Amino acid sequence: MTERGGRGGEDTAGGTAFEVRRHETCGHAWIGLLRHVWAAGEAGMDDPGPIVEGPPVMFEIASLSREDPILLRYGEPAPAPTAANTPSAPNAPSVPAGRAEAADAHGAGQLRWVVELLRARPWTTSAWISLTDPGPPGAASPPITALSFRVRGYRLVMTAMFRSQNVRTAYLSYIPLYDVQVRVAAALGLPPGPLRVFVDVPHVGVGDIDRVAAVLAAQPEPHAA
Repeated sequence: MTERGGRGGEDTAGGTAFEVRRHETCGHAWIGLLRHVWAAGEAGMDDPGPIVEGPPVMFEIASLSREDPILLRYGEPAPAPTAANTPSAPNAPSVPAGRAEAADAHGAGQLRWVVELLRARPWTTSAWISLTDPGPPGAASPPITALSFRVRGYRLVMTAMFRSQNVRTAYLSYIPLYDVQVRVAAALGLPPGPLRVFVDVPHVGVGDIDRVAAVLAAQPEPHAA
């Protein structure tokens, strides 16, 4: 992947070069993601049924808050916090609800391992963890597949990798993910940087087209920073 300030295109090696879109707030990122699928989407199919599937996309969110005015006005209420959202120890931040078991899938908390690695090897500025394990053929795999933690400019930047994401409700995962980033950063004594998100298959269900159209009609201007 190639990071560019302008629009994405082809890199010199012939592969796809992704523009990293930058947004000031989670609400702005959500509107930008909806607009991305709306403008460039094509017909596709997912387990629940027919979808409109957009091209892969990467973006950063500078500020995330549960009081985001766009999300409060146009979004759906977030699910109530569960035990899976609560860290088991100060140096072992949890993953979002439903992924706590993945954090300990290999015998030790992977997020604890991230903190220990970046503490023990200060010259190491990044650490990746996988949130998936191979399952039976045909079994559903989790939408989020990996997290990357990078120390850049004395801040901790986290990248969340999604194999697929329903963009109509995508924002519901970003603030819990940012909570994870904040906890890991605090354990390292660093401030959190932006949250970076990569989605390989951003999509919206055909049955949700009217809802998406209504949100975009109320937000006519692009919101990328």
